[in-house]
Amino acid sequence: MKALAIAGAVSDKKGLDTVLIRMKKVSSVCDYFVITSGTSTTHVRAIADYIEEKLLRKSVRLLHSEGQAEASWVVLDYGDVVAHVFLEDKRRFYNLERLWCDAPQEMFSEKTPAKRLKIRRTKAKRVMPKRRRQRGKRKN
Repeated sequence: MKALAIAGAVSDKKGLDTVLIRMKKVSSVCDYFVITSGTSTTHVRAIADYIEEKLLRKSVRLLHSEGQAEASWVVLDYGDVVAHVFLEDKRRFYNLERLWCDAPQEMFSEKTPAKRLKIRRTKAKRVMPKRRRQRGKRKN
């Protein structure tokens, strides 16, 4: 899953407060947003570069990127997943988590089991048909 690969890359570069937002039900733009922060423009640029490098190793092509020159808000578009790497003050100002508050959100942590993170993409529960009570004669 691209969102988890991106979040893992962010974690490797010590990104702050990484959040995964499932966008499927609220927008047709993409399936997931991955939002994180860096402490300086150098840190933001390093996180963004490492995300690109790590996903390129997995043969995942970057479709478009914005903001790498200024490195206060870098957007990496992978089609079904969009990564936002902010400076802390820019993240507070734009507050994408609040803007998309209708979408399911989860904080990413290395300690969080991968199973728990995949809750958002679980398959529909299989419903077993109820046994019908037979009326009439019982077999003895």
